[in-house]
Amino acid sequence: MALKAPPRYNYNYAVVDDYSGNNYNAQEERDGYDTQGSYYVQLPDGRLQRVTYTVNGDSGFVADVTYEGEAQYAPQSYAPAPSPSYRPAPTPPAYQ
Repeated sequence: MALKAPPRYNYNYAVVDDYSGNNYNAQEERDGYDTQGSYYVQLPDGRLQRVTYTVNGDSGFVADVTYEGEAQYAPQSYAPAPSPSYRPAPTPPAYQ
């Protein structure tokens, strides 16, 4: 019978695309039952959401979520709705 080694790996990736506004990154490491990692993503409001997490055996997924920057929203303009225009219903054609 072959001995099985405990799981062990690490990975990471990152994307920054100014044209689309995509900015995200992730990394994770695992050694046996202990896993730790983090990721971040650029939110539509301009903030950066960062999540750091651990998983240690039976303790489950434990995450710490933080935000960097301040939310920015485009100015809104609310124009009044146009006035309704009431016209009589069209007269149906007369059939003989």
